[in-house]
Amino acid sequence: MAPALEVTGLRKRYGRVEALGGVDLRLEHGELVGLLGPNGAGKSTLVKIACGLVRPTAGRAEILGAPSSSAAARRELGYLAELFRFPGWMSAIELLALHQRLAGSEGGARERTDLLELVGLAEAADRRIEGMSKGMQQRLGLAQALVGSPRLLLLDEPTSALDPIGRRDVRELLEELRRRGIGVLLNSHLLSEVELVCDRVAILSRGVVVAEGSPAELSRPRGVEVETAAGILRFPRAGREDAPGIVADLVAAGERVYGVKVLATNLEDVYLQAVSESAPAT
Repeated sequence: MAPALEVTGLRKRYGRVEALGGVDLRLEHGELVGLLGPNGAGKSTLVKIACGLVRPTAGRAEILGAPSSSAAARRELGYLAELFRFPGWMSAIELLALHQRLAGSEGGARERTDLLELVGLAEAADRRIEGMSKGMQQRLGLAQALVGSPRLLLLDEPTSALDPIGRRDVRELLEELRRRGIGVLLNSHLLSEVELVCDRVAILSRGVVVAEGSPAELSRPRGVEVETAAGILRFPRAGREDAPGIVADLVAAGERVYGVKVLATNLEDVYLQAVSESAPAT
């Protein structure tokens, strides 16, 4: 089976400005990939090409093996923009019915009910959108992106309007989509959220991928920290495999050990280093 999304040698120029300089990216079914990068890195251009809204200068983007601008690709795609706007006078159920007609979905009332239950809005089905909180509107946006049972979702800052409980709910929803085999490309500035939920991340800077892999693969060891009766002892050159020996030696020497922590860089550290290393020399 073709991957949910495959981008190969993708380039895009706007006059003299090169927004994408040759991007390769593959997203499998049921995989959550975080797309990270500073403003102007090319993230939005990549997403617009994947949606078929922008034509690349060179390279290709395919959804389940079909060109991203084709009708076949659009049938498999769900999209939620960061700055979406829905008619305030519509109810949640009416909005989903509208998007069913636009998408050609035959899911009917059952699909609408299931989607509202999935995003936790079953009791707000008849509420007008203008009377909803931003968080509720964000969840409704996720529901409309799932109309027609797409195999690929492109989500642009889906937790930006949510409080911590709402972000947790979205994480649980994304995990459910993973179980259903839906691929998700998640564009977000909330690195902690990406680190919690994504299988892999791709960091864009100046139109190219400067780092890619799982959060664990991208992290780097920063030593071992041991809490003892004498205080915190740090072993900056040690790694995970050294921790048992360090503890054994301390216990043998008569130290009382209360805890051990293997230190590593987090996604924010990786992101900042990758972006700074790709910046032009001054």
